[in-house]
Amino acid sequence: MTSFLRADRSRPVAIWLFIVAALVLAMVVVGGATRLTDSGLSITQWKPVTGALPPMSAQDWAAEFARYKEIPQYQQVNAGMTLEAFKTIYWWEWSHRLLGRLVGAAFALPFAYFLLRGELPRRLIVRCAGLFILGGLQGAVGWWMVASGLVDRVSVAPERLMIHLGLAFALLGALVWTALDAWSGAPRQTVPSPWNKGALALVGLIFVQILLGALVAGNDAGLVYNDWPLMNGALFPADYAGQGLWGTLAHSQAAVQFHHRMVAYLLTVVGLLMAWVAARSPLPGAAQILGVATGGAILLQAVLGVITLVFGVPIWLGIAHQVAAAIVLSLAVAFAWRVRRP
Repeated sequence: MTSFLRADRSRPVAIWLFIVAALVLAMVVVGGATRLTDSGLSITQWKPVTGALPPMSAQDWAAEFARYKEIPQYQQVNAGMTLEAFKTIYWWEWSHRLLGRLVGAAFALPFAYFLLRGELPRRLIVRCAGLFILGGLQGAVGWWMVASGLVDRVSVAPERLMIHLGLAFALLGALVWTALDAWSGAPRQTVPSPWNKGALALVGLIFVQILLGALVAGNDAGLVYNDWPLMNGALFPADYAGQGLWGTLAHSQAAVQFHHRMVAYLLTVVGLLMAWVAARSPLPGAAQILGVATGGAILLQAVLGVITLVFGVPIWLGIAHQVAAAIVLSLAVAFAWRVRRP
């Protein structure tokens, strides 16, 4: 058996982690489609193992449909829905959960293989174990989110959706960073640079904007105030305030959309400024390219966000906006990783 004290990099491990990151991105896409089609509450039970199998008979389908009829979403929104219509939303949620199981297997099995064969760089063992725990937590939080819409609501709680989506993007960013580490190995030296903190701050700002976007999605706030740059003809929405501070921050459609817009403006300015400075700086070529690409992706994402809003969030634009957010975050993470190396 190969010793754990082998070289501090492994290209096969890096490729594995990039593949898992791609699967996480796919899960974000399917999860976005599940939300946009209001399919997330169609499966009212959490069965991590046996739930991998869909209904196999007419009796099974009738039982699933009967359970769905017991929740408020059916009673208040979808009363009279046919079994065929139920199957459509069921398959979206089932696919999302199945993909989550596949992501878990795609991480756990190669992780065990590389670990047992001593092919996982020693410095990455604890980090990869943490990624595995984060992935498991994401599944548990997903059910916690769904459970919020099964009793007194017709949709999931926006703050729980925010946490669920935030964990997915955190996992994506951590996978990209760790994959880059596995590909290139530990840096030979650390060079103090103002870029280190600045690039990480940009990643943090992007992540905050993603969380704000999740609140917009959870409140269906993209379906109101569909004019731009004003909001129903005003700079500040008239019904901004909700019931208390938390009601405003997490549950007011006007407030969450206003916050998402304001941070988008800030992020666009910061991203373009950083791209301009990076292009004129003595950074290595790869870092310069990543810096400019990140700024350009932020600008394109802002334009896509406006288009998505103005057109009332059609499903394909909503999904594209979410995919673009993942690309922006991944580029920013790669940029922050690269500028830390001489």
